[in-house]
Formats: sequence, C-alpha cells, structure tokens
Amino acid sequence: MESLNHETVDRIVTPPPLRPGDKIRFVSPASPPDRDRVLRHAEILKGWGLRVDFGEHVFCKHDYLAGTDEERLADLDGALRDPEVRAVFTTRGGKGSYRIADRLDFAAARRDPKFLIGFSDITALHLSLLKHGGLIGIHGALFAGPGEEDVSPETTGALRRALMTTDDIIVQSRAEEPTSALTTSGTATGRLVGGNLDMVATATGWALPDLHGAILLLEAVSLYRGQVDRQMTMLRKAGHLDGLAGVAIGQFTDFEFDLRFSVIDILREHLDVLGVPVLGGLPLGHGRSPVSALIGAVAELNAETGTLTIRRGDI
Repeated sequence: MESLNHETVDRIVTPPPLRPGDKIRFVSPASPPDRDRVLRHAEILKGWGLRVDFGEHVFCKHDYLAGTDEERLADLDGALRDPEVRAVFTTRGGKGSYRIADRLDFAAARRDPKFLIGFSDITALHLSLLKHGGLIGIHGALFAGPGEEDVSPETTGALRRALMTTDDIIVQSRAEEPTSALTTSGTATGRLVGGNLDMVATATGWALPDLHGAILLLEAVSLYRGQVDRQMTMLRKAGHLDGLAGVAIGQFTDFEFDLRFSVIDILREHLDVLGVPVLGGLPLGHGRSPVSALIGAVAELNAETGTLTIRRGDI
C-alpha cells in the first residue's frame, strides 16, 4: 500500500457524479442502524432516480457493531468491487469503522472510483481511502440534526449536489454556530482533509494523510473538554499539524459553551499557535441542517467572507 504524500498526491481522483438509473448500496461499517430510518433514506434516494440495494449484513448486530469485523469489511469491499454499484452509502457512524479501515480493498477503490458517503466514525474510512487509495469521499449524510424530525431540505439538497453534479461546493459559515467565534482572518488554499476530531486523532500514525499544505477540517460531538484538549495536544505535539495551510472548524455539538473555560477556549489555545487562517461556524457535523463536503478535494478558505469553496476535478 502506498501512502498519500508529495510524490503520490497527483493520483487523487474525484469519483464521477451519479446519474439517474445508477445503483447505490447501503453498508454498515460501524454501529447497527435503525432499519426504518435507513428505509426512509432509501426512498429519498429512489426519488432522485437512483436504484438502491443493501449489503448482506447491513442490518446485522454484533453488540455495539453492525456485525463482525469480517462481515462489515466484506460488505464494504463487495460494494467497492461491484462495477454496478456507483456509490456506497454508510447507514450510520457510531463505532467500528476504525477497526477495518486499514484492510479495505484499496486497489479496487483506485480501479473503479466511487463515492463513499458518511461522516462521524466514517471519517476513519475517508482518511484511509484518501491516504492509501487516493480517493475523494463525501463527508455528509441524510442526517437529521438536533430538534429536526426529518432530514432538512438544506441537508438533502447539499448532499444531492455533492453526489449528482460537478458544481463547486460553497459552504458558508453560520454566525449562530458557536465555533464561528474561532474565525480569524486571511485566506488559504489546500486539500480539505479531516472530519470528526475523535477519528482524526485515532487515525494518526496509520490512516491520517500527511497534512502539510492541507486545510484541516474538524467537527466533534459529545466529548468532554478534556478529551478535546488531549486530542488536540497529541496532534499538535506529535507534529501532525505542522505545515497546515488553514483550519476549517465545523459543528461542535453537545458541548456547554457558557462555561468559563469552554471548548471554544481550548480550541483557540491550540489553533492560535499554528499561525494559519481559521474559519469556524461551518455547518459540517452533527448539528442542525449539516451540509456536505468533499474530503481530499482542493478547497479555498476565506475567513474574510466566511466561505469554504471546494473545487471539483482530478487536481
């Protein structure tokens, strides 16, 4: 397996967009999903003109995992190898993707590029596919955020555009997101790499691509302040954040932001010393009406306008 580095960066590819009539497959590489919710999401995708099928073990349960490691890996590899499957939807995150992320059929992913769609725990798969397969993935899902009974039109529309068009993706910072307070100034251009902070930290040393020249994306949910501090400390002191072009901060969900020393203060301490542009408040993560982004694509971060523009193409 080849790692993503300065010599192999030109091998990164964006999978082609889906067209009506294409087949997608649901797989469960992490925790067991809610069957009814998955079937509702399948109906949304059918409404886009897509054909939907399911991995053999998609509704299995093995304690907190959706089947054994071998079952979950078999379904994911089977989807990557099947020429009829044009995109792979993960049913949910949770826990467990990191257990199989180093064992994927990277040769199949390179041979027949197709989008993997998911976020949260699925970040481990995105990072590993990018590092070892040069494959761009979609950080997003048909996800209903806090207080939302159904997937919002904003979330649905953003995912559909990411999956079925070749348009650039523009993510606009939201002032109501607490992480918007982290925004600094300046602009940066680089590959967008990252996702869930817990998974970025978990991937260090084996699945995390080289971040030199990259824009690091971070989002998190339901962590203690000390966990965030430990993970950021490890990433920084181990040198993984050296040479970043910029930092994009998504939704930090289920945190107490009115504390005297909140997670925002912790993040600011770690980010300020990097001396790069930071754009917070991005609706990417587990918050209300999250949108989609392309992990591994070239992005332009503009802290002045509050925009993260993600470019298309094999560049």
